[in-house]
Amino acid sequence: MLRVDDEFIVNVRYQCSAAVPVTINVLGYILIVIMSDVFSLSDCDVVGFDLDHTLCRYHLLETSRLIYDSFARYLVEHKGYDKELLTLTPDRWDFCFKGLVMDFEDGHLIKLAEDGTVLRAARGTKILNTEEIVQHYGKKQEWQHFNSLKGSFTRSAKYYFYDNYFDLPGALLSARVVDHMPKSGNERILDFWKDMMSAIDHNYNTSAFKENTGMYFPSVKKDPGKYLQPCSEAVKAWLRSLKNAGKVLLLITSSHSDYCRLVCEHILGKDFEELFEVVITNALKPGFFSQIPEQRPFRTLVNDEESTEGLPSLDKPGWYSQGNWAHLHELLKTMTGQSEPQVVYFGDSVRSDVFPASCYGNWETVLISEELEGEGAQTSDMKSKDADAEPLEKKGKYDSKNMKTPSAPSEQWGSYFVDVCKGLEEEEEEGSLKYTWCCHSINTYSTIAIPSIEAIAALPLDYKFSRFLPNKPRTTGYYPRPPESLLRMSENSPRE
Repeated sequence: MLRVDDEFIVNVRYQCSAAVPVTINVLGYILIVIMSDVFSLSDCDVVGFDLDHTLCRYHLLETSRLIYDSFARYLVEHKGYDKELLTLTPDRWDFCFKGLVMDFEDGHLIKLAEDGTVLRAARGTKILNTEEIVQHYGKKQEWQHFNSLKGSFTRSAKYYFYDNYFDLPGALLSARVVDHMPKSGNERILDFWKDMMSAIDHNYNTSAFKENTGMYFPSVKKDPGKYLQPCSEAVKAWLRSLKNAGKVLLLITSSHSDYCRLVCEHILGKDFEELFEVVITNALKPGFFSQIPEQRPFRTLVNDEESTEGLPSLDKPGWYSQGNWAHLHELLKTMTGQSEPQVVYFGDSVRSDVFPASCYGNWETVLISEELEGEGAQTSDMKSKDADAEPLEKKGKYDSKNMKTPSAPSEQWGSYFVDVCKGLEEEEEEGSLKYTWCCHSINTYSTIAIPSIEAIAALPLDYKFSRFLPNKPRTTGYYPRPPESLLRMSENSPRE
């Protein structure tokens, strides 16, 4: 693994026959590295999966509404917030957009370019115009905390990165709360954020499922089919084919064991454990990959209760909780008989899955990006069931036909992958196209990106995918096709 200008990671692979020379600049030294330009599952010894929004696809409309209501109800009932937060019209959902950053210092939600330029911004739900953005961020429209975010994706007391669908509705809720706050003074914003974190913990903490507290888990337990999409027979057959080909299958999820079991039984069947040699729940990613064993030991489970004592090592396959990459790596060496087993990990989060697995684990990574479906990268038989989903409740509060799914492009925020950066000068009236920071992160830390596992389930295991490479067009690593916005911008052009 080479860290190039502290900006991106180049994973060197030699398994595949096709290879290309890549010239890179490392701290002023010019190196030529021979890298394979294709990726194949047949070259991997181990195939790992995240669960939520990876193996398990959710009905995003229903789930997003449930999550919003779960958070909003907590704020209203437990913290005394305005009951108006409980009422939400369908048009509001266009504001719900993955990849935004909330800046606690000013209450802004911002969309970033790959160089840290603020492409779009909103205070509360009010989208700022170009003049307001320049007035706040300067002529270059630079966000001051970008350098601290871009290299590590760490959490901060100064900002929050919305990177997954489980907390994404919170961006809309947070913006609605900020609408009623004064424009000066960040103390109230920080106080509100503490309440927001309490709302998240109230609904998602590890005991909430067992104790039936909050709104989220009780709702999913009552009607899992309303929120969870069962895996197709093609995906189930694909998983079995991986196992039959001698691959070690892993499931690594930050969900607790009881919720994991409910989800897996619904999407895969009650015999799902037969598919996976190792199941790790409450993995607390990305810390699973970055923390040392003493900080994050594995724990055994009895009736979904974690043992109080951590394990000194991981000696055999099974179902575990928490844990760390280092001990798992040693187990995989034993299970595969390889001194350096080749591992690929499928996940939907750049921050929690793809970045840490690539950087700390040196694993191949496959990003599941439902935004690809939102921009035309789906075939006719892969259309989301959400399009025809029934309303969550028939009170006029929601209208599924008019509600934008969170994975689709937004009229207010644009494309997930590219956007126009406008300045105040006349020559910049039309603006310049820029890759978003999310697009850059996908190219940097993913081996390939796909809209769903369903998209590759019918392919042979030795299918050769074109991988993301620094000297290839930015469209190269997407399967079955790149997003429309990216195609229009950069098809057949080399990566900068």
